[in-house]
Amino acid sequence: MSKVENNIDTTPSSVATNALQAIPFGQIIGGPLSACVDAQREAALTTVNFINEIGLTDKDGNKEAVYVKFLYRRNGKSTTLTVPLLTMVPIPYLAIKDISIAFKANISASASTSNSVKQSDSTSFGFGFSGGFNIGIARASASFNANISSKKDSTATRDSKYSVEYTMDVNVSAGQDDMPAGMAKVLELLNESVDTVDTNGELQIANSQIALNGASAGTYVTYKNPDGYYDPKEIKITDSKGTTVSDSACKVTIDDPGAVCMFYKAGTYMAKAGEKEMVIYVSE
Repeated sequence: MSKVENNIDTTPSSVATNALQAIPFGQIIGGPLSACVDAQREAALTTVNFINEIGLTDKDGNKEAVYVKFLYRRNGKSTTLTVPLLTMVPIPYLAIKDISIAFKANISASASTSNSVKQSDSTSFGFGFSGGFNIGIARASASFNANISSKKDSTATRDSKYSVEYTMDVNVSAGQDDMPAGMAKVLELLNESVDTVDTNGELQIANSQIALNGASAGTYVTYKNPDGYYDPKEIKITDSKGTTVSDSACKVTIDDPGAVCMFYKAGTYMAKAGEKEMVIYVSE
């Protein structure tokens, strides 16, 4: 008689399943994403610091663009070219364009249990009688043998194993991002502020020869200082000898960016501002 039993141990499978359920997917996937968000924030702060440190300066509590001045010759005159620094240098707009997270969990489990019981019993019985005697001419014999054997074999084998493997690939690509609309508008305005000006300033008169029409005649005068700013307060009207005239002869009304000069008497006048001066002729 023989008996064989095979039972599979499910313990490793349960362990492997629990290991899969215990994988911190939130940290595995969320960790790289959070790091990318932090990196993007640092990149934005870098841009802000670059603009503040390179292109802007504080003046009376306000931000003012930094200008770079170049001196060159134009039409035989020394001329200043004023350019905003922010329009001359590339502004870093580093941005994360693509994030790729590849995660693989490899869990394998196997178990085998083999219990084999083999039992064999054998019994042999023999009887014999052996003896001899003679009665007359008769002969008799008898013999007796007894044999009993029993054998039992049993084997047991158990093999269980499991393994857990995590692999994750994170690919991040970044590059120069498009300029924000607000900054693009700022640079557009700064580009419009690129200007050239005489190193001694520029004085312009709308009409240097005017005639009194009734009781008065007027003209418009503008002055741009060497820094390229209109400065109408510097405009002065004098007579031919350099003496400042009274309001009865010429009244100067300042506006932006120049001054309206109303003359009430005929004569030769001088418009002065900074190192510049021009003649105005007023006739009857």
